[in-house]
Amino acid sequence: MSKQKQSNQIHIVLGLGCSGVSAAKLLKSEGKKVLVLENNSNEKLLNISNKLKSEGINVILLGEPLNINNFTPWIESICSITVSPGIDWKHKALKELRYKNINVQGEVGLAWERLNHIPTIGITGTNGKTTVTSMLNHVLKLNNLNTEMGGNVGKALSKIALESIKDNDQELNWLVLELSSYQIEGSPKVAPTIGIWTTFTPDHLERHNDLETYFNIKRSLLEKSSIRIYNSDDKYLSSKRKELPKGIWVGTNQQSFYSQYQKFWIDEKGYIFEDQKQLFHSSLLKIPGKHNLQNLLLTTAAAREIGLDHLAIAKSINSFESIPHRLEYLGRINNLGVYNDSKATNFDSSLTGLKSIPHPIILLAGGIQKKGDYLPWIKQLKQSTNGIVLFGISSNSLKKALLMSSYKGEIIVKHNLEEATTASIHMAIRTNSKSILLSPACASFDQYQNYEERGDHFKRLVKKYRDIK
Repeated sequence: MSKQKQSNQIHIVLGLGCSGVSAAKLLKSEGKKVLVLENNSNEKLLNISNKLKSEGINVILLGEPLNINNFTPWIESICSITVSPGIDWKHKALKELRYKNINVQGEVGLAWERLNHIPTIGITGTNGKTTVTSMLNHVLKLNNLNTEMGGNVGKALSKIALESIKDNDQELNWLVLELSSYQIEGSPKVAPTIGIWTTFTPDHLERHNDLETYFNIKRSLLEKSSIRIYNSDDKYLSSKRKELPKGIWVGTNQQSFYSQYQKFWIDEKGYIFEDQKQLFHSSLLKIPGKHNLQNLLLTTAAAREIGLDHLAIAKSINSFESIPHRLEYLGRINNLGVYNDSKATNFDSSLTGLKSIPHPIILLAGGIQKKGDYLPWIKQLKQSTNGIVLFGISSNSLKKALLMSSYKGEIIVKHNLEEATTASIHMAIRTNSKSILLSPACASFDQYQNYEERGDHFKRLVKKYRDIK
């Protein structure tokens, strides 16, 4: 390749979120010519764009949906295209670019090429993966291992790669990565040392179309992992046990059909076992819910595979606190316990939250409804709640589903979270409820940038009522 042609090569990054910005900076640090394309356009994106431009990274805010014509001016010079996870891997424009033999990769895949010499734990699953990622990172750090947590939570992997280049004296012992189906799909070369599969239920079907496609994407990560850890409490995973690559199974019920396959389990007194060796009592974990005992077992199994002593794991677990936006306890208002579960963006995750805190509950739910079976969620609502306050774009369709299922509790529809929070407090007092739970069962993108922004807003609203009291 001639020097002139090489100097004209352009590395395009799609998306101006955290992943896209980090990917652009990583490529720029390597002396590459970088162009970022963002299909939206607003004041926040303009500020990010101007900052990147000051660092020598060109940005174009398209202000329109992405299409193949957006790439035409550079089509002969494109060296690679890095895709943020929010952009559909099967987007028509990306298909056409791949057809032209242009290297299209996910942001995680780009960073992985720079970090694949570091031992890696890849955690995936429909629900539970953020808690397992955070808990495992906490345990490793408290045992003097130099780790970074990233991927779908914590830092973008490209940011970790950039920091490791700048600070090469501090070699990482482990990468602890939460990997969504979007990230796995776009990064087929990622092959963890340890792969963990937490749960599997229908989710993201609006993007993956069917359950089998979604399952196979997640399965592909475990197939490429050297050590595999599965949750046998998950009915779907257990039903696929013979089809899945061999690995370590964990479960909370040692009497189950799957007990002969479970290496890590909990006895009737609450003690965690590794095979027949008693490790420590599960009560050391201070966050509620049976699902968190599953998360604890997955974390323990990985830590033991890494080589940590069981007493060291126990000490670390005892100081672990709940992660933000996942059954996060916010205190009390008029003797009502208030919980932020904004990360519950699907029906199954919200159902888990409903099972985990004191009943009866007033639930705040709504946003953009995803595809999936809502009937088990409504069944749990009937058992756990006195009423529900709905908000956001899907509130009326959710109300219709609740009424059709003969839900007997009170239902109120509000436009936004602020109105819904006020209504939930009044409803909880009026109905002698014990808890208020924001567990939306929906995506947040109708009114917020992400579930974190939604949860932070709820925390500010709750703080205001606590301060008034």
